[in-house]
Amino acid sequence: MIGTNVSNLILDRLAGELSDLTPEARKAATYVLENPRDVGVSTVREIAEAANVKPNTVVRMARQVGFEGYEDFRAPFREAIRRGAADFPDRARWLQDIRKSGDLGGLYADMVRDVLANVEETFAGISTDELKSAAEAIWNARRVFTLGVGVNNSVARNFTYLASTGMTEFHAIPRPGSTPVDDLAWADKRDVLIAVTCKPFRTEVVEAVEIAREQGMTIIALSDSRASPIVRVSDHGFVVSVDTPQFFPSSVSIIALLETLLSFVIAVASDEIVERVETFHKRRHQLGLYHEGTK
Repeated sequence: MIGTNVSNLILDRLAGELSDLTPEARKAATYVLENPRDVGVSTVREIAEAANVKPNTVVRMARQVGFEGYEDFRAPFREAIRRGAADFPDRARWLQDIRKSGDLGGLYADMVRDVLANVEETFAGISTDELKSAAEAIWNARRVFTLGVGVNNSVARNFTYLASTGMTEFHAIPRPGSTPVDDLAWADKRDVLIAVTCKPFRTEVVEAVEIAREQGMTIIALSDSRASPIVRVSDHGFVVSVDTPQFFPSSVSIIALLETLLSFVIAVASDEIVERVETFHKRRHQLGLYHEGTK
């Protein structure tokens, strides 16, 4: 793990000195911080091209954080790859070290273990064909409604927000001052409902799914049990793992699955969606909504 430790220290040092670098060196440093794995396998010219700076700028960046040049800077990253340490560390040893780190080490280790296990277990039980089928239903729909209440309301709204950067007619429900059933009043077989609820299942979500089914909507359900009342009646049902040592269920695997589902929607969509996303973000840049300090 020596290579990983040293390379992480370099990244920490680079992040700490970012504001002291010249604007061009800051661009190079920002690229390295966001793409550390590229350093060990890329030449100075390749890094410079990717960061949109000159090779000499990358060399100056390396010197400004204490190295003679780029090759010295790159060496720990190459060593990490050679040792196989650039990948995820040995989980058992890692969690044991965390558990010994202090009074809250045990809680930290338990939370980390469950978060990682939840994501692994969730995706282990889902095939690409299932995701593709659900994604095609979403893309071909007239309107898509994403339903979550409680903590899952923010999850539904996050999914809808991301989708809206390239697609229209995505709606997070319930709307303020409304109920899920009211929001689905005029939906029919041309529409899709993505519903999320975990034990204890929320009544308003279950009822909305029942109404949606009666109205002929396509139902995509995310829940933590195959016996869930929304999974059992869905057209596309996905079981997520939400275990946690705390009193609240974990949302990590739900968010990860929805993000993956959205990526599949984009993959099966027509080419125009890429242009829409580019236009969306170009307009935001033009309006100054993004901080350009690293440019």
